[in-house]
Amino acid sequence: MSDTAVDHHPMWEKLGIDLPAHDMLLGAIPQLYQDAYLTQEGRPQGMAYFDFVVSEIHGLRIKELVDHKAAGGIVVGTFCLYVPEELIRAVGGLNVGLCAGAEWAYDEAECYVPRNTCALIKAAMGFKLGKVCPYAESADLVIGETTCDGKKKTWELLGEMVPVYVTELPQMKRPADRTLWRGEIERLVEKLEEVSGRKLEAAALKTATREVNDKRRALQRLNACRAAHPAPISGRDALLAVQVAFYDDVPRFTQMVNKIADELEQRVADGVGVVPPEAPRVLITGTPMSIPNWKIHTIVEKAGAVVVGEEQCTGSRYYEKLVDESPETLDGMLDAIADKYLDINCACFTPNTARTYDVLRLARDLHADGVIHQSLQFCATYQTEATSVDRAVKQAGYPVLRLDTDYSDEDVGQLSTRVEAFVEMLR
Repeated sequence: MSDTAVDHHPMWEKLGIDLPAHDMLLGAIPQLYQDAYLTQEGRPQGMAYFDFVVSEIHGLRIKELVDHKAAGGIVVGTFCLYVPEELIRAVGGLNVGLCAGAEWAYDEAECYVPRNTCALIKAAMGFKLGKVCPYAESADLVIGETTCDGKKKTWELLGEMVPVYVTELPQMKRPADRTLWRGEIERLVEKLEEVSGRKLEAAALKTATREVNDKRRALQRLNACRAAHPAPISGRDALLAVQVAFYDDVPRFTQMVNKIADELEQRVADGVGVVPPEAPRVLITGTPMSIPNWKIHTIVEKAGAVVVGEEQCTGSRYYEKLVDESPETLDGMLDAIADKYLDINCACFTPNTARTYDVLRLARDLHADGVIHQSLQFCATYQTEATSVDRAVKQAGYPVLRLDTDYSDEDVGQLSTRVEAFVEMLR
């Protein structure tokens, strides 16, 4: 990416973006980013790359997508970890995450979905209806999934506006469910072949699998450093790296994260941290946090603690498990993809004791002093499962704070008071 300033308005206009509304959105992001990120002290030098990515969040990367389409490729928008990026890349596609982390056009979205719908769903609809997301407007296909009832019905409505394909994710992990899921992988391949005009080839899938695994391995390196005392990187910066992973160029992202990991590993060796060694260490679990949702991390770290891990879709669920790269046949590779993605422990599954185990394992491995369970309001799956997670974490001896919130700033004062009291208790 070049750092030369370019006027992207002509490109956005061709995509059908509402330019005045879009300018308003982009005008708000710098201040949000300044408050959450650029006020931090002692940040790793490698985070300058992500500062640049955010400054061009709808610019240079969108230009890359437009150029990719002009060269005959496709762009596929997704909302969930259960859509295998490897398959999209193997047919010449680029995957971009479409989840939105800010309130936008809620008045329009609420003409389609109830007011008591989770912020993630309403924001995704709002960004589409408001025509302010060039990622959504660039997509040749949008892939939804059946992780919750709100999403399932929203995909029906979204399908009236853009081409939508929905994969059926089983809600249990029995042998019969794995068979269903393996069939869904086959059907998804057929859809991607239809949209891209390319057949899925074993060699291409093997390459794509290695590339996406390399991205996960880079994030594993970065996040492993967070177990150190003192923590060499803030939770905000680590969260940002995962958020950017959903839409950045894969090889470039991998290279830049490995560069930061090199820096962090040296920091650990030198005993350099972004907080004092005695700063309380917090693990966050619960619903995902899409850009620019940095609210909870910012509150926690401004209260004097450091977030050392996330058991979330914008966290360990995204990167900690790899697709088996050993199969040589196409069927074997698809089996490996099916197995890896079904092994993600979302709250949509029942029973879901594996997620509780993940929380406890991460709390132990990252030397957390306490756990915060964050749920978006009206997310029935995570808000309900918080009860069993809370119970298990307390039984293991960790203090727990449960927070239910949305994307607005209206509850920041209340949340700050509760988090400050929790952090003080951990000291």
